[in-house]
Amino acid sequence: MSIVTIKDKTFKTFIPEAEIKQRVKAVAEKINRDMADKNPLLLAVLNGSFMFAADLMRDITIPCEISFVKLASYQGTTSTGEIKEVIGLNEDIAGRTVIIVEDIVDTGATMKRMIETLGTRNPESIHICTLLLKPDKLRVPLDIAYTAIEIPNDFILGYGLDYDQQGRNLRDIYTLVE
Repeated sequence: MSIVTIKDKTFKTFIPEAEIKQRVKAVAEKINRDMADKNPLLLAVLNGSFMFAADLMRDITIPCEISFVKLASYQGTTSTGEIKEVIGLNEDIAGRTVIIVEDIVDTGATMKRMIETLGTRNPESIHICTLLLKPDKLRVPLDIAYTAIEIPNDFILGYGLDYDQQGRNLRDIYTLVE
């Protein structure tokens, strides 16, 4: 187990890189089966999902496309509760199968807002794919088709997730040491 200090907080290894890769591969295999005839558009939510999206794409073997959008609701270690607009969606998603690729779903408010926003553009279907899910914190009903790992309500970082923009480059996922 490794300990890291980011700014004023200490974190310890929670999910090692090897387990993350194994779980991402399992999600990709499920997408390969479910979407074999679809050519889905993966819509990765920046900044947190960039590592997950890259690894996921490497394991997807069916025809697919990827694009990136930005949507922020976090500041420091807590959600601001304010969800900003989807920025950067230039693709026409009308009639497309869209898979939103997210780093973490906790309350579900951000995802609900994103689905509502994307729904106005007439996609054929929208699916949620998340690296991490905090089921005990979920406050809105969401149909999450692809979840790599369910976790408790701890604050985490690494593998794309950050604490005040730091720690995204860590290969493992770390949890806050109280």
